[in-house]
Amino acid sequence: MKPLALALAAATALTSAATAQPITGFNLGIMGGENAQDRMTSNECYRAAIEAELGVPVKVFTPADYDGVIQGLLGGTLDMAWLGASGYAKIHLTDAEAVEPVLTKQNMDGSTGYYAIGFARKDSGIASIEDARGKSFAFAEPNSTSGYLVPGAELAETHGKLEDFFGQVRFAGGHEQAIIGVANGDFDAGVSWADGLGDWEDGYNSGAFRKAADAGLVEMNDLVEIWKSKLIPEGPMVLRKALPQEVKDKVTKLTADLHETDKACAYGVAHGEAKDFVPVTHDAYLGVVAARKLQETAQ
Repeated sequence: MKPLALALAAATALTSAATAQPITGFNLGIMGGENAQDRMTSNECYRAAIEAELGVPVKVFTPADYDGVIQGLLGGTLDMAWLGASGYAKIHLTDAEAVEPVLTKQNMDGSTGYYAIGFARKDSGIASIEDARGKSFAFAEPNSTSGYLVPGAELAETHGKLEDFFGQVRFAGGHEQAIIGVANGDFDAGVSWADGLGDWEDGYNSGAFRKAADAGLVEMNDLVEIWKSKLIPEGPMVLRKALPQEVKDKVTKLTADLHETDKACAYGVAHGEAKDFVPVTHDAYLGVVAARKLQETAQ
């Protein structure tokens, strides 16, 4: 934002034409998947850019689990977050007026999806999901699309009740925790997410494996892929519906332009290499909403 425009924005704050209510701050929620400090560091440039654009203080919140972000959006204490499709479905089923999807990540090949990836230690003797029968298996966390909803459903469809197929089913507490837990031998196998593009030894182009590899938390050549889900629709970046339209427009444009204006910052926000952030609507998640509704009804 140009200095004059920034000064005006800071002096007057932003108002909604409909309500004339200024916002005095903006709160960004960052889902789990890596430790809180790394999430803060990866998104500091993004936080600062939004703050400069809006002219109000912007704070980043890193709840311990996905539900912390979900409840923050439902309760109106968070203004924006990048959700997994399952997390978005939970919010929509709870309060369809709470948030609106605006953007999603576009991969280097132009696709807007990713995969749940089953994995194990290379020296474990587990080379396929069938080899994991009777072993301990770690899902990331209950509100994760790729860390539970999709792989849980697909594996159950093929192998029956998960508690009967695996020797033990655990929730690691997040994607980073699942990856480290398997790498350290705490679990025999587990599941996390990646775009499935690029090389396994790099953690693929983007996703939880790439973040863990970039951070030096794991050596990808010590792990092996044992299973891959069907393509999952990339989760949406959502904004609280009650925000002034001017605020929503500014943040959406800034984010959509991030790969052009600050590629290094976009790398951190996107969990690795990506092509762009592109528009998305609720219609992209109809299938996931239906699956989540079915899951909740069955519980």
